[in-house]
Amino acid sequence: MGSPYDVLGIDADADDGEIERAYRRRVLEAHPDHGGSAEEFQAVKTAYEAIVDGNATIEDHPDGDGDDRGGGAAAAGAESEGDDVGPDPGSESADAAATVEYLDYEVLTDHGWDLGDDDLFEKAAGADLPHAAYGRFLVEPGESLLEAAENRGFAWPYACRGGACANCAVAVVEGELSIPANNVLSEELIDSDIRLSCVGEPLTDDLRIVFNVKHLPGLEELRLPPHPFDRARADD
Repeated sequence: MGSPYDVLGIDADADDGEIERAYRRRVLEAHPDHGGSAEEFQAVKTAYEAIVDGNATIEDHPDGDGDDRGGGAAAAGAESEGDDVGPDPGSESADAAATVEYLDYEVLTDHGWDLGDDDLFEKAAGADLPHAAYGRFLVEPGESLLEAAENRGFAWPYACRGGACANCAVAVVEGELSIPANNVLSEELIDSDIRLSCVGEPLTDDLRIVFNVKHLPGLEELRLPPHPFDRARADD
């Protein structure tokens, strides 16, 4: 179907906003419920993931200008560990998307990792994990973390969507996630950087989070009956 840029219908030097808008448009067009096919839908997801993760080189695009990588979110995925993407963290640009690096808590036990490991995300980056378990995506202004994940094809845990249960809880490892509504988390959990993805929005340009932490001590008793995440995975 062509290069990742061709699949999304964008130029190799597209900025983050153009990439996000193109992905949202194409994923709706390609969805089987909207006249597309499962193959086309997966191709759009794969193309977006390649660009955001920095795996789509200019050589993939016939109109490339010879640079090593495309612009926008591709540059975000290409950053080395710990490097900033875009403006300094904490900037208050209303038009800036936040770059979220995510990790599924379920893979920690399999690899002998601990949530408190200082190099947890560096380990994840080198472990060849599936994109559903580890990667990056952008969160547009006004999107909650959960909404952004779902808009990019992921299925993360949730239940009430109103800050009244812990099904959607995430552990914030770096950066800040807002707490606009919280009827369930104790001060101890908040001090431990536990946040609710259904209502939380990034407050920093870069964010590292571990999702699917609903079984952590102190959270399991705050859960409601599960919703789609527990019955189907995003890559089913």
